[in-house]
Amino acid sequence: MSQTLHGSVLAVSLSRGHHFSKTNAMMIRLLQGLGVEGDCHAGVTVKHRSRVRVDPTQANLRQVHLIDESLLVMLRAKGFAVGAGDLGENITTRGIDLINLSRGARLRLGEVAEVEITGLRNPCGQLNGFAPGLMEATLERGEDGSLIRLAGVMGVVTQTGDVRPKDDISIAHPAGTRIPLERV
Repeated sequence: MSQTLHGSVLAVSLSRGHHFSKTNAMMIRLLQGLGVEGDCHAGVTVKHRSRVRVDPTQANLRQVHLIDESLLVMLRAKGFAVGAGDLGENITTRGIDLINLSRGARLRLGEVAEVEITGLRNPCGQLNGFAPGLMEATLERGEDGSLIRLAGVMGVVTQTGDVRPKDDISIAHPAGTRIPLERV
């Protein structure tokens, strides 16, 4: 894997209960194989209610949710009042094209914390509960008609560590051909 400095942490957020938005914090602790300490979505197996209903034993590939600030800027330009943590993300980044990362890319956040990208967040109807029309605003169509999901990426924690706003983020890209992200 080749590693390059790409951006920084704008905000970190968590929620102990199953609420759509997450509360900004001064620091979050990522726990290897589990997710964000104290967050309702932390665990080895799925914690998202819709996934639990289908199969509560499936692996939790959605331990950490990341959104780049550029999505928030785009949504604000469309008239939505959104800020860091409002869309349920744990980490709001600055300067990273998260959607176009390869599956398996590893983000080093701060000194030691590391998250491996597993796939795209699938925008759901809860977005419209936050603001009518928000779900549609996080979806686009490619030139070939394919659906492009813009609501951030999901990952699993591969190295325990603390993450704070203003921490640097470096990306280790997997060797070989980029594997496009799919919804998880």
